[in-house]
Amino acid sequence: MQTQLVINGERREGSDGETVDVLNPANGAVIATVACGSIADMEAACDAAAAAQKVWAKVAPRERAEKLRACYDVMMANRDALASIIVAEHGKPMADAIGEITYAAEFFRWNSEEAVRLHGSVGTNPAGTTKMIVHHPPVGVVLMVTPWNFPAAMITRKMAPALGAGNAVVIKPAKETPLTALALADLFENEVGLPKGLINMVTTKSASAPVKAAMDHKAIRMISFTGSTPIGQTLLKQAADRVLKVTMELGGNAPFIVFADADLDLAVEGAIVAKMRHSAETCTAANRFIVEESVMDEFGKKLADAMSALKVADGSEAGSEVGPLINQDAIDNVDRLVTSAVAGGATAITGGAPLDGPGFFYPPTVLTNVSRDADVACEEIFGPVAPLIGFTTEDQAIEMANDTEYGLIGYVYTQDLSRGLRVSEQIEAGMIGLNRGAVSDPAAPFGGMKQSGLGREGASEGIYEFCETQYIATSW
Repeated sequence: MQTQLVINGERREGSDGETVDVLNPANGAVIATVACGSIADMEAACDAAAAAQKVWAKVAPRERAEKLRACYDVMMANRDALASIIVAEHGKPMADAIGEITYAAEFFRWNSEEAVRLHGSVGTNPAGTTKMIVHHPPVGVVLMVTPWNFPAAMITRKMAPALGAGNAVVIKPAKETPLTALALADLFENEVGLPKGLINMVTTKSASAPVKAAMDHKAIRMISFTGSTPIGQTLLKQAADRVLKVTMELGGNAPFIVFADADLDLAVEGAIVAKMRHSAETCTAANRFIVEESVMDEFGKKLADAMSALKVADGSEAGSEVGPLINQDAIDNVDRLVTSAVAGGATAITGGAPLDGPGFFYPPTVLTNVSRDADVACEEIFGPVAPLIGFTTEDQAIEMANDTEYGLIGYVYTQDLSRGLRVSEQIEAGMIGLNRGAVSDPAAPFGGMKQSGLGREGASEGIYEFCETQYIATSW
């Protein structure tokens, strides 16, 4: 198992000797001890990326595309092994981990096709005196800071378009789940043959100083971050000092609206997907279930039955559907939200308290009679808790859905397509699942409105985020 930093194609320990233990959240056992980088290590990674990027940018788009396609092939060939690493360090069920690797690999296949389609333009100025040539060169070196909840996909969703556009990358994976990132770096260098220095991985124990050092490095021209809104706000302020280009995929507070005319069985099926995939530790997880009062009791019972039927177990155990949360802090936060809601008048009709025993397990929980201003309805839960809030009119549902500073995703369930589209257009979110509990796709633009982020990942828009726009005026 690879546990060292990756800098300029070399595997090395951190220059200050620091390490971090990686735990299996299903039992709390240490599964690896990983090297942690210092400010000096981060600066060395930036230097290496700067040198590699100058060469890589001159490689023909088709050749870059073929390398990306090879990354897809090698990920799929090693899918089960990579998924096992995710299960061990993150805890999500094996089925979800395999799904993540498949999804993560697809960003390489998609961007292998986009890399040869970075279109520019040639036009004539209005006066007819000048030709205007517009093209899209790479940004240069991109710093990527990624979270623990998708150890593979949050990296490849950024790395694939960045490399396809001609950039080099310095990646700081989450200290909770660095093993997947380090394994990917090995595969891409050793089996695909990506140039040394093009991908650099620097795990850190404390992110603030090394990340700030990277952002201050003259080679870094962009930061791409996925994580919480408060940390994103801090990075945006730091990026302003050097006017770095940024993409930010931040927190969410997704509404899941169920109208009385919805197919409730389909809505429950979608709710399980939207809420419980990857043990409910996703930024796209349904956070508030806004249900029309006339079907509240029926929907609540059906959802509680479905949630309580899910198998909670170590992700490596056959049939596991809900794994552990990432650590004790996550358990404490979820329990705080549930306890506060119950104290405010809510009722837990299933679940409602941490499970005993080893590991960081919290049972699937459904809360009814939740106040719209309860903490559990205002904060991102990041755990298997579904708070139900009632509404009586369409306008009220829309107003409640938009009553948040977040706007990543929303879900709408109704059999009236006209209503579904009308409501979807009025929800202030970057993505909408209309009668669907999952929307993520490498071919679709992923990103949010308001405090849920800046920029888009995936689709054709994704690769242009890692490009500049240059205009050349000439006459002929």
